[in-house]
Amino acid sequence: MSHADVPPASRERAQAPLTFAEAWAAVQDVPGWLKEGQARILWDEATKLGPGAKVLEIGSHQGRSTVILGEALRPKGGTVIAVDPFVEGRLFGGLSTKEKFERNIAANDLQGVVELVQDYSTGLRPTWDRTFDLLYIDGKHDYWTLSDDLRWSVHLPEGGGIVIHDCFSSIGVTLGILRHVLFSDRITYERRSNSQALFRVRRPSAADRVRILGEMPWWIRNVFIKVLLRLKLRPVARLFGHDSPYDPY
Repeated sequence: MSHADVPPASRERAQAPLTFAEAWAAVQDVPGWLKEGQARILWDEATKLGPGAKVLEIGSHQGRSTVILGEALRPKGGTVIAVDPFVEGRLFGGLSTKEKFERNIAANDLQGVVELVQDYSTGLRPTWDRTFDLLYIDGKHDYWTLSDDLRWSVHLPEGGGIVIHDCFSSIGVTLGILRHVLFSDRITYERRSNSQALFRVRRPSAADRVRILGEMPWWIRNVFIKVLLRLKLRPVARLFGHDSPYDPY
């Protein structure tokens, strides 16, 4: 049956805004590292935005987070600008990952919501001149890339959200936060779900800075678990509450 053959009432139901539970269910077959609480942060921040809102996502992989953001923005005519180079390599999946990303976007009928920009965030940033309302950073998790990706925040409005994945878990990301956010006069830390952390463009208070320092014991624990996993000491990692072959995220 073609789109034209579908009764108007049925089309309206098909295009009705999803709840978070429905959007989360829609990405269960999309590979990725995004957990439910982490997805909820993205959903809550995106659904608070106004009509025509734009979200810039750095690092899309196969589209797990992109679909969550897209479903949140669809009812308000918003756009997810997905930035990912889809580089070759075992870790990142190469060009086949792009095909899977596009297939997952199409499967959720989000082609009109998601704008793919296939490029490195660090190469794209210096010439970027478009504003957006929410920034999601889930790119390369080293200190230098995270430090550069934080500079995208100049395109956010006052009060705009910055969501960072693998925060207080990755060594590089956390060192970048300690260097560029702990002493920042324009970015404040609010909360996290596992390693998904929410920051905001506003002047931080002393209590805001203390909250970052309060995450240091959790970060040290995560780094310790990563060392145990590299040494193939998973049984020891279990003693510290980590029963998974994967890094804490």
